[in-house]
Amino acid sequence: MTSIAERPDTKAADFVIVARRHPGRWVAALVVVAILGLLCWSVLTNDRFGWPTVGTYLRDVSIGRGVVITLELTGLCMLVGLTLGTVIAVGRLSPNPVVRGAAFGYVWFFRGTPVLVQLLFWFNLAALYPKLSFGIPGVALNANELITPMMAAVLGLGLNEAAYMSEIVRAGILSVDRGQSEAAGALGLTRIETMRRVILPQAMRVIIPPTGNETIGMLKTTSLVSVLAVPDLLYSAQAIYARTFETIPLLIVASIWYVVVTSILSVGQYYLERHYARGSKNLALTPVAQLRSAFGIDRFATRRTR
Repeated sequence: MTSIAERPDTKAADFVIVARRHPGRWVAALVVVAILGLLCWSVLTNDRFGWPTVGTYLRDVSIGRGVVITLELTGLCMLVGLTLGTVIAVGRLSPNPVVRGAAFGYVWFFRGTPVLVQLLFWFNLAALYPKLSFGIPGVALNANELITPMMAAVLGLGLNEAAYMSEIVRAGILSVDRGQSEAAGALGLTRIETMRRVILPQAMRVIIPPTGNETIGMLKTTSLVSVLAVPDLLYSAQAIYARTFETIPLLIVASIWYVVVTSILSVGQYYLERHYARGSKNLALTPVAQLRSAFGIDRFATRRTR
């Protein structure tokens, strides 16, 4: 007998297009859902977690103030890190060996020492320089009044972040084809104008994803400022459970708030990446499209008739 594919009068429109089945994905998904369900049931039914206490303090005023301070610290430190990191990245690529060496030394030092040590160092700066003059005659600022715990936190986290951001920005700059800068130079643009108008806008596609990760990491790293008595989210939770001795519920409250804020930042990072990836073939899929693609239901069987 002649098969359908061999029949000369058969057209492509006569065939039924059926999506490929993926039974293994469904089995794996069921296993994962079962494990997560058992874990959630164990956690929710364990009275030792103190869920009523968690619900009570989740909306506590001092916890809310701690969240605000955490967000302020994250924004300030990332602003310092991104601004200074861009300057250092440009310095790393400078043809001047002195500037290039100084930029490398900055990255080497701040990446080589723990951020907690840097926080404690800035907090105790007054022990080394009781009076700060910044080389200006007649100026003598009291370091104890100037270097507050909040200021020490911004300096410690921001300067440390600048070292990491400089490498991210440098990688983004190097990802842009060298012909772009040569073409800009042929048009009469200076090196600074070329960097600002030609190179950096194109490098943003590479810079944005790791910068979003650094922002989320900074949000969690701000918990270290609790050692300086800065009333951030973690310190606010510690202050409450030091009084009530309900350690686990308050740590859960802090964890929930960290997860909520990082989730919001992740959504913002996702759409920011899509914005700078416009025109690219590797445009990120939406969450719904990713889910449909994972389970092989992004296409539906269709039948065409003559």
